[in-house]
Amino acid sequence: MELLKRWSKTDVEAGCDEVGRGCLCGPVVAATVIIDETFSQYLVNDSKKLTFQTRMQLDEYIKSNAVEYAIAEVSPQLIDEHNILNASIHAMHKALDQLKNRPGLILVDGNRFHPYQFIPHECIVKGDSKLLSIACASILAKNYRDQLMMKLHEEFPEYGWDTNMGYATKVHRDALNKWGPTVHHRKSFRLDYSFCE
Repeated sequence: MELLKRWSKTDVEAGCDEVGRGCLCGPVVAATVIIDETFSQYLVNDSKKLTFQTRMQLDEYIKSNAVEYAIAEVSPQLIDEHNILNASIHAMHKALDQLKNRPGLILVDGNRFHPYQFIPHECIVKGDSKLLSIACASILAKNYRDQLMMKLHEEFPEYGWDTNMGYATKVHRDALNKWGPTVHHRKSFRLDYSFCE
């Protein structure tokens, strides 16, 4: 199914999405993307439905052809302090802060958002499989976070972050049982990691 380029008649729409909410470690990362009518890329879709190679190809295309984009992250420490939902929304706000173009409408993947600078927003469940701008944001956010987790893997290779990206796979859970949490783990997600057995 072809994704929609526009949701409204507003001139500037900013699509927003985040990645990493369900991970045990690492930051939550959000991106926002503004596209116009000239943007045309049929391969763009929800990042979870794309192969690594396709996502990396699209990353370059989106950055070169979007009107504007921005990426932001929120640390595990802030996640622990403010909870994952608020941290995810804060990451989207941080990405929006970087835009030079003020959007007339913010399009958010999901069903929760906090108002941002008196700009109208629309929460769209599964928006990353419905709207091009949100799908583009999901791709940029996922690529950024995956590359970050691969770098962190070099420091802590026993947790398998180069393949699980911080999600609760068996390799990751087994490593937590053996080595305990690192400075990159979200302590508020589970203080007792023995549940991984």
